[in-house]
Amino acid sequence: MLTTFDPDEYVHKALRAEARGFLLKDTPPHDLIAAVRTLHRGDASLAPRVTRRLLGKLASTAPDSDTAARRLEALSERERAVLLAVARGLSNAETGRALDMREATVKAHVSSILAKLGLANCVQAAILAHDAGWA
Repeated sequence: MLTTFDPDEYVHKALRAEARGFLLKDTPPHDLIAAVRTLHRGDASLAPRVTRRLLGKLASTAPDSDTAARRLEALSERERAVLLAVARGLSNAETGRALDMREATVKAHVSSILAKLGLANCVQAAILAHDAGWA
């Protein structure tokens, strides 16, 4: 879904209707292209500010943080830094700038994180990071 508005009710309706993406019309073109590619691969893509809001709400109903933290022990220090950026709602390009790495390297780390944790997408990874109390 591509929209100008991001109230929670719109996001929830879109997700209930099985939308795999929810982006805002002010999304920079390179992020929009990346999101389309992400969706084409079968993954989900949410606008960073929508992700932050949803994760904040999910965090209030999060499971045991110790259990989540133990799962994250499998990650390298660099993967943890990338996951923290993802959990904060940063795009791959923003994460690359923040961590001084190429966007392709960020994507490789994200793929490794998902594989190590047995997760399907970045939203699940961000939720796990929030559950662990990382963000």
